[in-house]
Amino acid sequence: MDDARPGFDAVWAQADPIEGWLTRQQARVLYDAVHALPPGGTVVEIGSHHGRSTIVLASALPDSSRLLAVDPFDPGWRYGGPDTRELLLAHLAAAGVADRVEVLATTSRAARTSYTGAVALLYVDGKHDCRTVRDDLRWASFVVDGGVVLVHDAFSSLGVTLALLRTLPISSRLAYAGRTGSLARLSVRRPGVGDRLRYLRELPWFGRNLLVKVLLRLRLRPVARLLRHHDVHDPF
Repeated sequence: MDDARPGFDAVWAQADPIEGWLTRQQARVLYDAVHALPPGGTVVEIGSHHGRSTIVLASALPDSSRLLAVDPFDPGWRYGGPDTRELLLAHLAAAGVADRVEVLATTSRAARTSYTGAVALLYVDGKHDCRTVRDDLRWASFVVDGGVVLVHDAFSSLGVTLALLRTLPISSRLAYAGRTGSLARLSVRRPGVGDRLRYLRELPWFGRNLLVKVLLRLRLRPVARLLRHHDVHDPF
């Protein structure tokens, strides 16, 4: 049977104009990870915003699989509000993937409490404070052995980095596998000492990113360029 899923370039052409901070290289990681899954599984996304990553994930789904997109669309939050949900739904419809996505307008914790079944892949990009990220990572308990957990802004946000620093050294099921920019890849398996040290070795790069963010806010872009950051946006 021919694979009817669109190729990555076509998917990125639909996702790229949508507001968000997912880079093309990171989108490729999401697309390839979902594309490689067997049919019939569930992918969970924590934090959908306007759908930039949601479209990439949904477009790569195998047959009879679904994407559960969890976002409270909190009107009191900078990236929330009812208009955000409507934009997400409109973007999913325009990309032709609305029928593959179940949007849950609730918190990650509430969705997790009522969830049953297995998860094939977890993508975390919700609120970036340490407490929330650690709670979001509890979804990993549903991810099948050998599965994948992807965490955005893992090395560009203090809260996300601290959450991983408090989780990975003591986790018995999450092993750090590498990164694409600030997108961390975790494997659901028993980690070894090397896995734990591998994450710690990324901390100097995280420190560099924090310094770049400070320099950009101080409008010191020439100094940021000395750190090989040539973008006007924060490092992602």
